[in-house]
Amino acid sequence: MKRNLRRIWRATLISAVALTTAFSPMMAQVAEAQSGRPRLPVVRDAQIEGLIKDYSAPLLKAAGLSANRVEIILVNELTFNAFVAGQRIFINTGTILNSETPNETIGVLAHEIGHLAGGHQERLRDQMARAQVIAVVASLLGAGMAAAGAAGNSREAAGVGSGIMMSGGGVARRSLMAYQRTEEITADRSALTYLNKTGQSPRGMLESFEGLLRNNILSGRGTDRYFSSHPAPQDRIGFLQTAARESPYFDRKDPPELQLRHDLARAKIAAYNGGANMVRQTFGKDLHSQPALYGDAIATQLSGSPSAALQKIDRLIASSPNTPWFHEVKGEILMERGRGQEAAAAFKRAVQLSPSRSGLLQASIGQALVTTGNPALMKEAIAQIRKGLDIEPNNYNAYRFLAMAYGNIGEVGSAELATAEGYWQAGNFREAKVFAARAQQKFRPGTPSWQQANDIITTR
Repeated sequence: MKRNLRRIWRATLISAVALTTAFSPMMAQVAEAQSGRPRLPVVRDAQIEGLIKDYSAPLLKAAGLSANRVEIILVNELTFNAFVAGQRIFINTGTILNSETPNETIGVLAHEIGHLAGGHQERLRDQMARAQVIAVVASLLGAGMAAAGAAGNSREAAGVGSGIMMSGGGVARRSLMAYQRTEEITADRSALTYLNKTGQSPRGMLESFEGLLRNNILSGRGTDRYFSSHPAPQDRIGFLQTAARESPYFDRKDPPELQLRHDLARAKIAAYNGGANMVRQTFGKDLHSQPALYGDAIATQLSGSPSAALQKIDRLIASSPNTPWFHEVKGEILMERGRGQEAAAAFKRAVQLSPSRSGLLQASIGQALVTTGNPALMKEAIAQIRKGLDIEPNNYNAYRFLAMAYGNIGEVGSAELATAEGYWQAGNFREAKVFAARAQQKFRPGTPSWQQANDIITTR
């Protein structure tokens, strides 16, 4: 993948130390796959983030939660999964890719919002503490019986004591798993309530679980059902099949325009993860549909054929000039070809057409101008990037372009401060402090830039 193309889809790694919620079977895999602190591959994309926010907003309102206080994070994994941590909902890109309708993804989000609204994480932490107490007490009890048996030369008592010590952890684990299964069912019930309140069908939620059962993802085959963090899927589906069909909206279909947005997002995910082959697998029923052609244009771009990709995306723009994401992809292609000013114009058009106020997209205008290397354009580049960062200050990649822009016009202190900010947002606090210290030496004490650098240096 070309460097510029990785601007949006570059998988950033964020700390997942606090994300020990048992709602996520994937977390264990992440912890096992990484050395040191566990990490998650997070992907930023204005198009897909906007779509998921639109899916979530009415559900959050129905649940009595503020959309401004809940963050949606895309995890660059092709498995079907979603989970919650703090006030964040993490959803795998594979969940979107494998959902043929918006309603299926919406059902998954409704379930996760059920966990948030129910405060399940806080209670889970209490339950985990209780499970640890059970394990400790069982071990102490077992040790006492074993010691008594040994003192009295009773092999039977000693054996029973050893058995209790060995089973103490198992008792605690079963207790915790049973609690989690209860919370999963509660989240299912809450999800059905939110879907009914918003006039949406629960069919997608039901079909998602039926698909998981068919693929044997949640069935726990070959394992003790009490060791599963989810209820047995047949029990869950039995409840959903009855409750979902009672909804007056069960047969309601997604609006065609929403289905198109959903498929365009799936096409982008397919192209970036599996190229043209995955796009064909995803849209094999209609390779001439707009989503299939969109995915093909992106795949062509990623394969190193920008001229052909530009022709393909221009044809899509001609057929649908008001689709912002076609202009965004055109901007990416033009940046790759070294046509920064034209790329900035394409990104600007995408911002104008986008229904969401995306800081990522806004910053792209300035980033494209930076690639021109023209000092006369750097002030405009800085203004556009800053405008995007005002909306989304955690866009660490934009700081890299901001530093380049400042460096291009000789403002070394500001370039080093932007670099420090970028490292800070990326979670590399050591390097952030190094660059902040270097930047601070170039500013007059007490000025806003000096204070900003000082904040990075002194924050623990």
